[in-house]
Amino acid sequence: MKILIIPFLLFGFTSLAQNRLTIDRIVAQVGENIILQSDLDAQKAQAESSGVKLDDQSDCTILEDLMFQNLLVNQAKIDSLEVTDAQVDAEMENRLRVIEQQIGSRAKMEEFYGKTVTQIKLEFRPLIKDRMLAEEMQREITQKIAVTPKEIELFFSKIPTDSIPLINAQLSFQQIVVFPTITKADKDLARKKLEDILAGIKGGRNFESEAKKHSEDPGSAPKGGVMSATRGMMVAPFEAALFSLKEDEVSSIFETEFGYHIVKLLKRNGDDYVCAHILIIPTFSRESLGLASERIEECHKKLKANEITWDDAVSTYSNDDNTKQNRGIIANPITGEQTWSMEDLNQVDQQIYLLTDALDKGEVSTPSLYFDFNERKQGVRIVRLMDRTAPHRANLTDDYALIQGAALNQKRQDALKTWTGEKVKNAFIRIDPSMNNCQFEHQWNSPIKN
Repeated sequence: MKILIIPFLLFGFTSLAQNRLTIDRIVAQVGENIILQSDLDAQKAQAESSGVKLDDQSDCTILEDLMFQNLLVNQAKIDSLEVTDAQVDAEMENRLRVIEQQIGSRAKMEEFYGKTVTQIKLEFRPLIKDRMLAEEMQREITQKIAVTPKEIELFFSKIPTDSIPLINAQLSFQQIVVFPTITKADKDLARKKLEDILAGIKGGRNFESEAKKHSEDPGSAPKGGVMSATRGMMVAPFEAALFSLKEDEVSSIFETEFGYHIVKLLKRNGDDYVCAHILIIPTFSRESLGLASERIEECHKKLKANEITWDDAVSTYSNDDNTKQNRGIIANPITGEQTWSMEDLNQVDQQIYLLTDALDKGEVSTPSLYFDFNERKQGVRIVRLMDRTAPHRANLTDDYALIQGAALNQKRQDALKTWTGEKVKNAFIRIDPSMNNCQFEHQWNSPIKN
């Protein structure tokens, strides 16, 4: 089954505008669920905006995919599969955040759609729930499917030689990081700085101007600390302080895992709010950095002298929570895999390549300064080159996991095809005569009679 549908960010920037202009009609019905012309048009617009090239058969392909989604939803309801309100709310909020980032702010998003965030949530909540039910049903159908080594070999043997994909150079890395200790004196210094800023604001200085000048939150500082959010988006101490405020009131100083904060409530509508925020992050002293450097040098020396294994060195010396429990392996945040392409490295951590370019497999770099952009922390580290593969045609020796994944995906797709073929035999399905020329993969019943 060709899956052309682009998963909703929420409903697509263009889809709501499309709905305003389209005179709707029913193009198909699956069980109790109808598919409108506007649904079809919205998916086409979403596909085009995502770079998918459409052709004369795209309407048919998208309609079949929409019918497939509705077939999944119907079966999920029959089987009493559950998606909780909390899951729906979380998914809705995640998609709203993506749209907000793309369009600029919650205010701009509301202006674009001509609706408040609360209205958007109410209108599209059923749509999100149905999509999640379809995904849950699809997992139910495929979750127990696995592939054997023999099936993987057979799958690979059936790929035409000229269609075997070219695999770019792939690299994998491990690291040992020592972050300097933030002492009580370091924290007291940061808090004192924020106390002085707060005193200035209480004395008449403009909050937003002070945020631009002093806040260490790179996302909001250039905007005068202003940001829009919804309850649940920020850490608990932040929201506890914010929701205790009245509009235009400034909080006292509070601490989170990121540092010390003050926040000013600008506007609130239920769980949605606009605020201005100043963050001061405690920084380590020169002495703490010196101690961290001594510790990483000691680790490096023992590794070079083979006095300690890599795994023991990670366990003994690293204080990086993101890698310490996984032998120091640096996961690729773009793909979620352990391997990196050069393109991914250039986007995420160019320094790794510079540190390891001259290394052989299994060798470690000399200690160097390191800044973790996700944690916003500076430390020192050594990096180990786990593996490096040259560009090559995929093969079962070097790319077994990749081929295994492709074989598993194919087997799951085959299972979904079989399931769909069985279900359409008994499902109530009607299709508008305008789609009579469609060559569907499955027999979706006879068209609607005029």
